[in-house]
Amino acid sequence: MTALTTMATSRDFLLIGDSKLVSCGNLAAMTEAGVAFLAPASKTHVPAAVLATLDIHTAVEVDHVAERDRGKPATRRGRWRVIEDTMTLAGPRKKDPVLTLRRVFVHSTARAQAAVTARERKLAQARDDLERLQRGLGSRHYPDAASVTARVAAISRARRVSTYLRTTVSTEAATGKPALAWTFDQQALAAEAALDGWHALLTNLDPAHADAPEVLRRYKGQETVERRYSAVKGPLAVAPLFLKNNRRIAALIAVICLALLIFCLIERQTRLALAPQTTLEGLYAGRPANPPAG
Repeated sequence: MTALTTMATSRDFLLIGDSKLVSCGNLAAMTEAGVAFLAPASKTHVPAAVLATLDIHTAVEVDHVAERDRGKPATRRGRWRVIEDTMTLAGPRKKDPVLTLRRVFVHSTARAQAAVTARERKLAQARDDLERLQRGLGSRHYPDAASVTARVAAISRARRVSTYLRTTVSTEAATGKPALAWTFDQQALAAEAALDGWHALLTNLDPAHADAPEVLRRYKGQETVERRYSAVKGPLAVAPLFLKNNRRIAALIAVICLALLIFCLIERQTRLALAPQTTLEGLYAGRPANPPAG
């Protein structure tokens, strides 16, 4: 019980959400209530033009290793860097308070590589579609410039390359056949590539208690809480209830948290017994996996 008391000691509450948490009304209410929050900012609050000005060489590297990278060599692990400043956020009405928030820009090499891979894939798919269209110019499918223009628009929309696809559709004077010239705008591609791997976090955490690297570490801890949500909906199978007052809601949450604590302790004991292994053979669809409690 002494060890359990130490592990389950009271901690400061930190509300971590997605980008929908960031609104003037929500942030003002949380600030007034004294609630610490942390959430990623959408492009509405931190536009791409701001991210494009960031210099990775001025960012501080964070000592953090993702769970998926723990078994990889150091050279193949994802790396994170952070830059911190502040931003003000004002509500739509004049009487709304003007909030000053900490803004932590985060660069992830894994996220940057994923963006590069996704962009190269859609460019290759668009290139194949456009080359196929060029080979079919003048056929019964694309007999005139209007049909070619419509097909180009469909390709641009389906492959999501409208930002950097430049096309010219014309008609050959001698034959009357449609002609198509296309290219990818390299400046637009470079502008998008400058954003690869960057996103921003907004928080009101006290800098004395959590510097910029610590803000990122706390944000990465959200995944642990989300696993407990899946346990509530899965093995614990908590059914939705209608409760008449706040005391009963608080009591239900306390019971659920106690169940989750016990559930977590069972997982911990199981994984400690497996050490130094971290997975159990044949646990999930015939593949090794981390053992849950259930």
